[in-house]
Amino acid sequence: MATAWISGGVLRPLAAASDAASSEKRSSLRVRFPCARRRNSSKVCAVRSDVGEPIQKREDSEKVDVDEFVRFLYDDLPHLFDDQGIDPSRYDDKVEFRDPITRHDSIQGYLFNINFLRLLFQPDFKLHGVKQTGPLEVTTRWTMRMNFALLPWKPELVFTGLSIMSINPETRKFSSHVDIWDSIQNNDYFSFEGLLDFFKQLRYYKTPELQTPRYEILKRTKDYEIRRYEPFLVVESKSDRLSGSGGFNDVTGYIFGKNTSSEKIPMTTPVFTQTRGDGLSDVSIQIVLPLDRELDRLPSPNVPSITIRKVDQGVLAVSKFSGKATDEIVAREEKELRAALLRDGLIPQKACLFARYNDPGRTWSFILRNEVLIQLEGFTLE
Repeated sequence: MATAWISGGVLRPLAAASDAASSEKRSSLRVRFPCARRRNSSKVCAVRSDVGEPIQKREDSEKVDVDEFVRFLYDDLPHLFDDQGIDPSRYDDKVEFRDPITRHDSIQGYLFNINFLRLLFQPDFKLHGVKQTGPLEVTTRWTMRMNFALLPWKPELVFTGLSIMSINPETRKFSSHVDIWDSIQNNDYFSFEGLLDFFKQLRYYKTPELQTPRYEILKRTKDYEIRRYEPFLVVESKSDRLSGSGGFNDVTGYIFGKNTSSEKIPMTTPVFTQTRGDGLSDVSIQIVLPLDRELDRLPSPNVPSITIRKVDQGVLAVSKFSGKATDEIVAREEKELRAALLRDGLIPQKACLFARYNDPGRTWSFILRNEVLIQLEGFTLE
């Protein structure tokens, strides 16, 4: 189920740890790293292969070219769900896979789940990075987006996280693979928190079948998504408040033909309102223009208060909610998002965006899709 199926189960947790906690011996010849419980990850421990091990085993690990495994994963993992597929010859036959809700103890079980996911969900897998994190350990960061085709509204499921992969120095193949999701705390198998996270994403938000700005989901936690937006064009006018509609008739008038060439421009989604500081004295309302349009080839507005500009939002944190948005509700959602970002050590800018995807007069309140977006400073994926 869900991203978990990318890489089933490791029976023993393996991961690099950063915070000190109690150490325990695995055997007289193998010593664990201290365990750590990081936010949005389970308690995971890594087995040190360079302390207290037989000399021969240390020499074997030194002979493994871990950089070659890093290069291999960069080339191989992008084919996880395409016709080419991954190269199973680089995994031990009895390789152990584990994520919060799935586990397998063979390469055959892993490949079966990959094919099942591909058939049912048509996943879009994005590999963000691969790096060595131990003498015989490689960690990848990824995003996986899927459509749950069994439900009529085909909700999008998003999982982001890390895959921690250990190498068998004798076979020169991967011997274990454990997935850590960003959206849950308990990543041990079997995680009811992980199962709940899967089902929570089946909720229906109505998103019109209109063009919308393109973005890549870099990270998804239980409280928010972090997205990298591609640049887009907007027609913009001054508004009254973040949840208001002041100026809406002016910007819609432009796309309905009130421009110098009387051209009608297709409607898009969402409608943005934006504050440029920490107050409400400078608020604008924006409609996104079709993605194939160029700034110098658009007709000029007939109304002096309207401007057309290119927007390069960069990386934003996004919180989604439903219901009719009042000033109080939008302010509460913004406050909660800022608190979550500060708690997680991120740096939110003062400005805020509010996105409305639906006409509240024609859409049931409980399926309205609303979003609060805050731009982040200096964000990098871990």
